[in-house]
This record gives sequence, C-alpha cells and structure tokens, in this order.
Amino acid sequence: MRRVPVKVLSWSPETDGIFSVTALVNKLEKSGYLCTRYTCPPGTFFPEHDHEVEKIDAVVQGTFRITAGHQEYILQAGDSIRIPAGTIHSAEVIGNCSVVAIDAVKKT
Repeated sequence: MRRVPVKVLSWSPETDGIFSVTALVNKLEKSGYLCTRYTCPPGTFFPEHDHEVEKIDAVVQGTFRITAGHQEYILQAGDSIRIPAGTIHSAEVIGNCSVVAIDAVKKT
C-alpha cells in the first residue's frame, strides 16, 4: 500500500475566493469531508494519536502546531493540513490566542 504524505495547503484568494468559515466548510464538504467547528484555548495539547480515516485540520483563527513523524507544521488562519489515515501525529495550540478550526473527516 502506498503511503499518502501529510500535505499542507494554504487558502488562495485567487482560486478559493474570500476566506470565511462558510467558504472553507463549503470547499471541504464538496471534497467529500464531514466538518465540525471547534475552539481550543491556549495551551491545549493533543498527544500522539492517529485516525482510522483521512482528515483535515483547517485553521480559522490562531496558531496550531502539528507534528507528524519528525516534521513540524505551523498552521495559521487559512492553512489546512491533510493527515492520511493511520498517520501518528500530535497537535498543540501555540501562542496566547485560542485556535478556531474545522475538523474535516473524509466520508467513508
């Protein structure tokens, strides 16, 4: 089985339009994801874990650090990361602002 790598994407006003929660959710849902909005206060940490299905974490506000393997990704508003099923990763809110994000899980 070929492993799909973690991939970071940034919102592009030229191709995606004006950034908003609604536009972001619409884009993810059209790509086959179920979306949930959540807010994590400063200091929130999710220890290493994995998921049975592919997922995307998309940041609306704040700064989120995702670590997968030996690679660290810093996400801010408009950034998203695709995490393939079975990929061990951790996540942490960094800075003094809460992170508002969309948790998008690939429909099975």
